[in-house]
Order: sequence, then structure tokens, then C-alpha cells
Amino acid sequence: MIGVLLRRVLRWAALAGAAFVILSILAVMLLRHVPVYGSMVMLERKVQSWMAGETLTIQHHWRPWDELSHHAKLAVIAAEDQRFATHRGFDVDEMRRAWEASRNGGRLRGASTISQQTAKNLFLWTGRSWVRKGLEAWFTVLIEALWPKQRILEVYLNIAEWDNGVFGLEAAGQHYFGVSADRINEVQASRLAAILPNPRAWDAARPGPHVERRSQWIRQQMRNLGGPRYLEQLASN
Repeated sequence: MIGVLLRRVLRWAALAGAAFVILSILAVMLLRHVPVYGSMVMLERKVQSWMAGETLTIQHHWRPWDELSHHAKLAVIAAEDQRFATHRGFDVDEMRRAWEASRNGGRLRGASTISQQTAKNLFLWTGRSWVRKGLEAWFTVLIEALWPKQRILEVYLNIAEWDNGVFGLEAAGQHYFGVSADRINEVQASRLAAILPNPRAWDAARPGPHVERRSQWIRQQMRNLGGPRYLEQLASN
């Protein structure tokens, strides 16, 4: 009797696993071509506000690649993932450095690539757990396999969180500077990229000393990457 029950449980688990794999592949294939008008993190923020008895208006407006500031594209790469054009979803060198720093008693720092952050923001929830990290790795592999680099960055810029309820570059540009996504200049882009590690606590319009120093460093890194030539490289990946 126990053996029969175990076989049924295993059969249902296998079917559920197969269904998840098929549906996740289909979802990633679909989102390669259609605009993304929401994300799981947006849904999570709405649920959190509802549970707290608060009202949260999500500010989000999808903008295609050609309507996103080239300064902003380069700034987030310079700030978050300088090997974005060449890695396949995971920056092994950065992961090793983060692990060694943690093992030697240093502060644990993130080593997530733009691809990983896109996978997490779009399909999963915030927080830390091995289950979430495993799912993040799965979706990262999928989007790297099924999307070009340009599409990954386009989606990331459209769903990244830049303040409480502010998602995507268009909403961030309007919220902080009163400009649309295609009018964001180099300084504004560097400040937006500078607050990504803590967007609900830091302010791109009125940056404190830490954010201002970080934004200056980002502008230097943008130039070191080669400016617009780096973005041209993405088009071939």
C-alpha cells in the first residue's frame, strides 16, 4: 500500500515538474517578443502594501529599446555587470571574489548579473532562500538561451525598481527628473544606476555623498567600457 502511494506521489511530482519546465520555457519564449507590462516584484509590492493596510500606486510604463536612453543602458552595465556582453548569465569571476571576501570575514556582497536580476525581478520574489536561488538560476539559463543580450537589458531597464512603486526607466525619469526615458542624460543616468542597490532608501534627484561618489565612479566606468561602442557589441550577441 505504501509502495503504491509512493509511486503515485512520484508520478504526480514528475508531471508537475514537467509542466513547470514546459510552461516556463513557453513564458520566456513569449516574453522575448511582447512588451512586459508587469513583474512578480511589482505584484509582491502591491501585496505587501495591501497587507500593511496601505495604498501603493505602481508607476510603470513600458518603453522599447530605441526609446531608452543610451546613457542609462551603459550606466547600469557599468554599475551592475561590466562583463554583461561576454558572460552567459553568471559572472564566475565575480562570484569567486564575493565568496573569498565573505570567507575572509568581509561583508557579504552581491554578485548577481543583469541576467540574474532580470530573471528574479520578472519571475520570482525578493528575499533570500535556496529555493529562490535555484529558480533564479533556471530562469537565468532560459533567458540567456532564448533572448539576445539586447532584449535582456531592455526588459531589465523596464522592470527595475527605482523607488517605492516606481518601476522601469520611464517612470524613474519622470519621478526623479521630470523627463522621459529617452531624454535622460549621462549624469542623471549615473545617479539612477547608483541607487539600484538600495532604490527605496536612496534618492537619485537629491543624492547624498555616497550616491554622488558612486555616480561619479559609474561615469568613469562608462567611459572605460568604451561608451556607445560597448552597446554596439550587444547587438551582435
